[in-house]
Amino acid sequence: MTSTGADPGTAAGIIRLGTAFCDAKALLTAVRLDLFTVLAQNPATAGELRTLLRLHGRGLPEFLALLAARGLLRRDVDGRYHNAEGADRHLVAGRPGAVTGFLIGADINLYDVYGRLGEALRTGKPQADGDFAGMLQDPVAVDRFARMMDGLTEGFGAKLLDALDGTRFRTVLDVGGCRGHLTGQLLAARDDLVGHVFDLPQMEPVFDEHMAELGLTERAHFHAGDFFRDPLPPADVIIFGHNLSDWDPDQRRLLLTKAYTALSPGGTVLVYDRMLGERRDDTENLVASLNMLLVTEGGREYTVAELGAQARATGFSSITHRPLADHDTLVSCRKD
Repeated sequence: MTSTGADPGTAAGIIRLGTAFCDAKALLTAVRLDLFTVLAQNPATAGELRTLLRLHGRGLPEFLALLAARGLLRRDVDGRYHNAEGADRHLVAGRPGAVTGFLIGADINLYDVYGRLGEALRTGKPQADGDFAGMLQDPVAVDRFARMMDGLTEGFGAKLLDALDGTRFRTVLDVGGCRGHLTGQLLAARDDLVGHVFDLPQMEPVFDEHMAELGLTERAHFHAGDFFRDPLPPADVIIFGHNLSDWDPDQRRLLLTKAYTALSPGGTVLVYDRMLGERRDDTENLVASLNMLLVTEGGREYTVAELGAQARATGFSSITHRPLADHDTLVSCRKD
């Protein structure tokens, strides 16, 4: 089992595609066990990992061999397992570039919910257990959610600054910016910037903690509120990242209108999301849109054309777009 591809033209390929959840759960389990973090400290044999991770031992050789076959681990001639390059870069907790927070959140919030995809398609209703408001009452869940969002913005700061090259601005507002991970990247790259995050009050403690860790408390400010009910703070650049897709078209239009009002003359709104292509052939973004079906009341991914039409109707001019990451698109909307 060395190929991750599944040929839908063969019975074996269709079966492989239909059981791809097995590979997914193997990776998610490895992350939940802190396997990659342990191996980053010291390579280990299966027997040593059994003790370190407090496992029974049955199935462990196959589990490790599967992760190696998937290119996440490598096994040396002495039988010791090491992290493969990508795993060492992205699956070791606490390292820059780690996506462990996102994967843990996906395991908790999405994996089981996909078992109810059929019900979501029949009813159009979200299937997640509990609701976002309930999650906000649990500080541990809030911290986990914020770290999950961190994994989706890692390395985006430099790319946004590149998109803004030639634009004069001193203040930047990240709407729904959680604990300020993106804001921290922007401020670290530009010491003349002042950053603002607007989010629900429950996010403020994790924001304060993260900004203190980054040494940015003097230049990073949190504004508590509900962006549907409260005005947005003024800024030269306003960012919506991975959150317009949480809402239906009318709600997206309202948020763009509020951003237009708060934006300085000559300012820019930046929107990035896993936007859909007109041909609907990007499987990662189609999955992201199904995620929205499962966990939100009316959200879905949208096309650049849809967003552009809404932005123009709001009053924005000079609307441009560019790729931001493997599956993310950035749309820039200027206010004259």
